[in-house]
Amino acid sequence: MEPLWVFGYGSLMWRPDIPFTESRVGYIKGWTRRFYQGSTDHRGVPGKPGRVVTLLPEDDAICWGRALHVPDEAREAVLDNLDHREKGGYDRQSKLFYPEDKKIPPFQVLVYRASMENPNYLGPAPMRDMARQILHAHGPSGPNREYLERLAQYLEAHDLKDDHVTELARHLHMQTAS
Repeated sequence: MEPLWVFGYGSLMWRPDIPFTESRVGYIKGWTRRFYQGSTDHRGVPGKPGRVVTLLPEDDAICWGRALHVPDEAREAVLDNLDHREKGGYDRQSKLFYPEDKKIPPFQVLVYRASMENPNYLGPAPMRDMARQILHAHGPSGPNREYLERLAQYLEAHDLKDDHVTELARHLHMQTAS
């Protein structure tokens, strides 16, 4: 059985509530992170969805994240947990992960990605509108604002570049300051 590594590019980066034995920062190629997925089960509710991240294909893009190594004895429980956690439109995919530490060769990671065809996909909107939606959304996992702020903080603390997250966080802060 191949080792299970899970790629976190959203809340798994700053709240990895799964057992893991090792964590590596790195990226996947050809994908970009966007706040285009609606959340009616974690960061919003039906009729007032929050916005969370998904991955969109984009040539020459890289998406920085965190790979978490799941111990073999926890594999099935972790997959069941993640399948439930990501049930709002996400599918499992395998991608090649490039560790930040160039001494470590690339390896396969499991990625949960919501496609544009899923029923909770919200798609693009002006930054100010997405920030307003995030500011006012709240669900069983807490305020949507926390999701964006904690993700932006994690990326900044690890010197990981993501213009979309940075710009959206800036718009959120502008709205809270006014």
